[in-house]
Amino acid sequence: MDENSGNKKVITTFGLVTMIITAIFGFGNVSNAYLQMGYGSIIWYALAGICFFFPCGLMMAEYGSTFKEAKGGIYSWLAGSVGERVAFVGTFVWLASWIVWMVSTASRIWITFSALIFGKDTTQQWHAFGLTSTQFIGVLGIIMILVITYLSSRGINSIAKVGSLGGIFTIAVNIIFVVVSFIVLIANKGALAQPIHGASSFITSPNPQFQSPIAIISFVVYAIFAYGGMESLGSVTDSMKNPEKTFPRGLIIASIFTIGAYVLMIFMLGWSINYQQDLTKSNVNLGNVTYVAFNYLGIALGNSLGWSHAAALTCGVIMTRIVALAQTLGFLGALFILLYSPIKAFILGSNPELWPKKLTKLNKAGMPANAMWVQAVIVCVIVFLVAFGGSAAQKFYLILTDMANVSTCFPYLFLIGAFPFFKAKKDLDRPFVAFKNRFWTDILVIFVELILIVGIAFTFIQPLLEKDYQTAFWTLAGPIFFAIVALVFYHFAAKKRQVQN
Repeated sequence: MDENSGNKKVITTFGLVTMIITAIFGFGNVSNAYLQMGYGSIIWYALAGICFFFPCGLMMAEYGSTFKEAKGGIYSWLAGSVGERVAFVGTFVWLASWIVWMVSTASRIWITFSALIFGKDTTQQWHAFGLTSTQFIGVLGIIMILVITYLSSRGINSIAKVGSLGGIFTIAVNIIFVVVSFIVLIANKGALAQPIHGASSFITSPNPQFQSPIAIISFVVYAIFAYGGMESLGSVTDSMKNPEKTFPRGLIIASIFTIGAYVLMIFMLGWSINYQQDLTKSNVNLGNVTYVAFNYLGIALGNSLGWSHAAALTCGVIMTRIVALAQTLGFLGALFILLYSPIKAFILGSNPELWPKKLTKLNKAGMPANAMWVQAVIVCVIVFLVAFGGSAAQKFYLILTDMANVSTCFPYLFLIGAFPFFKAKKDLDRPFVAFKNRFWTDILVIFVELILIVGIAFTFIQPLLEKDYQTAFWTLAGPIFFAIVALVFYHFAAKKRQVQN
């Protein structure tokens, strides 16, 4: 950031690029993609970046620059475009996506602890009180949510600074991955652990679950999820100098870097990991594949440099603990922040007349403690239902991942769908305009909406065709349930308090 004459910090192009990459990029998306489709995931991540990430980023920039004075975030964007009812439902579903993320993280974080302490995922051997490992992890997740809600509601926000350390370690881990991968490739004289058998290697998946057309199309949601978080970027345009030039320039640079990083790093996993030998084991799942990947990377480094077998295994354990430390700090920091930040923004940004006074009341620490505890109870109930639903670890983390992916994509249906209405408003001051042709803007909106709808629909249909009704149910249950709750709540609250839409 630079200082202008008014001593106000303005975001430079470099600062914006850094913010976008930090908010969007995650190595977990790389390892999940490789586990699901191997090299075949590369083309989908590239298409999602070009067809979804870039145009949506420009839409969020227009929203953010136009409503730069509003404090309600996406609630204000939707309310100013299509009215308060849709804004309430859309933001409620957005909040639900964070709730589902908490459900997923509350369970996944124990794999992180295990990898940090033991050097590998041992959670599938954790049993106590007659509970299966999945049930026991669910109970631990519930305890963690309750403890962090208690601490966070008391204003102990300094613990959330752990998240900044997590960000530094995450960047370092990605650099380590790239450097070590190149060392392995050079030491092996260009030989890949996962060989390439023509163009088909980049189209078909070695995973039998992702070989049908429907399953491949459902992977679109995974690819879109990898670029999620753009709604948090549009609100910074008022802090830019010349946003009409800075934002497009920063977005183009960040898009090229992020898309390129995803494509290259998915490919790089094949330099050290043979899919059939290393990832088809029953103990490898979407919850621990990141740690498995770094373990095999460390082993591949030792083997390529001619170390002893014991030394190579030790290197694998060290690599696993490095990424586990970064994930631990990142998860804990994010949990402390996200347990209060989204719900506080929603409740304080929306019409206060819609809410019972107890939910809008802030405690001495300035936290909406009552609303936070309601949220905590909802998270704990979902964790309990999923954990005790009778699924083994592999399916358990597949369900959590699908829930998180679909829930994250759902709010974009509202934000993108409202964009033509936003553009039709004549009385708005627009300091930044990316889309000037109304016809092509509408065509683009329809195109992106279809991508989202098709991806979400096929994520639901694919397990249905395989008669995996449990995964199918939980994939859509979260967003639909919260959308219905939001509609019902708004209807009665608005009627009771005579709130006009």
